Amino acid sequence: MTSPIHTLIDLQTYPLDQPGSEPWLALVQRCRADLEAAGMFELPGFLMAQALAECVAKVSPRMASESAEIRREHNIYFLDRVDGLPEDHPALQKITTINHTLCADQLRDTPLTQVYEWPQFRQFIAATMQLPVLHLMDDELARINVLSYRPGEALNWHFDRSEFTTTLLLQRAGKDGIFQYRRGLRTDSDPNYEGVARMLAGQDPQVISADLEPGALNVFRGRNTAHRVTTVAGDQERLVAVFSLYEKPGVRFTEAENLGFYKRAQAFPA
Repeated sequence: MTSPIHTLIDLQTYPLDQPGSEPWLALVQRCRADLEAAGMFELPGFLMAQALAECVAKVSPRMASESAEIRREHNIYFLDRVDGLPEDHPALQKITTINHTLCADQLRDTPLTQVYEWPQFRQFIAATMQLPVLHLMDDELARINVLSYRPGEALNWHFDRSEFTTTLLLQRAGKDGIFQYRRGLRTDSDPNYEGVARMLAGQDPQVISADLEPGALNVFRGRNTAHRVTTVAGDQERLVAVFSLYEKPGVRFTEAENLGFYKRAQAFPA
């Protein structure tokens, strides 16, 4: 059963249902300005309080009993090797990521799926990124994920494969579990290996910590922005939803990628 979209998204503050209107255009311009100035934009209270509570109530027990635990030793590039760099280069140091994941087929009855599939949502994200159109991902596992970081777990430094990343924080960690990022650490033409090495060594003053609010929509340029979630402490896990949108239709992960990310390649029956 679906809910009216105005009960899920705060459309009074964020008029995504009025594309092309003055309030919509003003919001798009504000988001573009934030992206330019800070490398990301955040919309606090984007998800309504009741919808947020419903998401957490449905996700938390599934996370405890149905999630896939992913532990990976990796470098910041998630690559086995990088052309031109020796294996012992500081930019290739091994770091550890640990999290638990629910896939899109485990989230069908949550407000997250309804928000993701609402056409005006992707129309708005496309406008903020100055793109003509964005498409839903055609992958029943990867299109939406909820990631959990439990005490002692962290998402370590990495670059994303996609140009931008769209997330919605559902629950803060009991302690720590802070989103940190370093915008523009590399470009498509300059990998800046020495700068990456300095950041990994804790010697980069331009790393920003963002203490996001539950219910906030967050969009940042993930491909050239190094980012992580610091190790969670306290008695509450950090829960964050990730929405995957692409410039071309029909994008799917390979079977090997789904096995690596989720430990399965097939969706559960609807």
